[in-house]
Amino acid sequence: MTDLTAEGGHGAVPLEGVPAAPGPIKHDWPLYEVFVRGKRGLNHVHVGSLHAADDQMALHHARDLYTRRNEGVSIWVVRASDITASSPDEKDPFFAPSGDKVYRHPTFYDIPEEVPHI
Repeated sequence: MTDLTAEGGHGAVPLEGVPAAPGPIKHDWPLYEVFVRGKRGLNHVHVGSLHAADDQMALHHARDLYTRRNEGVSIWVVRASDITASSPDEKDPFFAPSGDKVYRHPTFYDIPEEVPHI
């Protein structure tokens, strides 16, 4: 006869002859970065990260985790591996070349006198 226990409030659970439960399941789900826009007209702001099996699951989990009080109007989820960013340490050398691109400055255009506010 198998011994039974009522531990955990689940009723009679066999103690013998039952294979041991496997250890915690580890998912190799990718990491997603979550961005939420709080009000119309404002930028999306990074609010956190989460792991999900796919893009749709990431979007649903992001909604559940980061917009609990209806504060969001738009959510972006982006795989962390797909983000490429410049480093703040590279700020000066990275952005300095824009100064020598003369085509970005309207210094060589002839502006007619009739054009207001220029």
